[in-house]
Amino acid sequence: RFQQVQSMMFDLMEWRSQLLSGTLPKDELKELKQKVTSKIDYGNRILELDLTVRDEDGNILDPDKTSVISLFHAHEEATNKITERIKEEMTKDQPDYGSYSRVSSSPTHSLYVFVRNFVCRIGEDAELFMSLYDPQKSTIISENYLVRWGSRGFPKEIDMLNNLKVVFTDLGNKDLSRDKIYLVCQIVRVGRMDLRDSNSKKYTQGLRRPFGVAGTWCL
Repeated sequence: RFQQVQSMMFDLMEWRSQLLSGTLPKDELKELKQKVTSKIDYGNRILELDLTVRDEDGNILDPDKTSVISLFHAHEEATNKITERIKEEMTKDQPDYGSYSRVSSSPTHSLYVFVRNFVCRIGEDAELFMSLYDPQKSTIISENYLVRWGSRGFPKEIDMLNNLKVVFTDLGNKDLSRDKIYLVCQIVRVGRMDLRDSNSKKYTQGLRRPFGVAGTWCL
């Protein structure tokens, strides 16, 4: 039981750091809060502590503002969910109680990226969007880091030259357990509709057009 509670505490520590980071979108934040409250309720159950009834958003119901019948239904629903969760845990052949490497490591990790140069003959300004990508699930797992690059081969903000740095934070053990993580750079050209357009009054300026993409394995 100690190992089981220890594993839960590491999960809660990791999720808490993600909640406090303030970088999660609204939908992911709501989903993570539900995971946290579900984990807490499950832990209270196996430790034979009192069950806390909550609403759909995971907030604790106020007994002074909630009817007895509503509290009863919420308590009954929470009990059923936790009972199903316990049955699922019991059916596993080898429950995940954590590992020694997980105990000795930090619950969250970060990836430091230093952009030294961007070499691509575009002829116009460009925007570089860098993010972490899971190829197995075909999804981006981080926020975008934006770099505005000028047509002369330097950053638009010249004071950022040799200072383009970013840290992708709050990478948990779940992220490190992925098969592969790629650092993907999406290149967007900003300028004319077509590079062959002449510099006349008729051509359009400031249009954002996809130009290319690059990627490299990082984790």
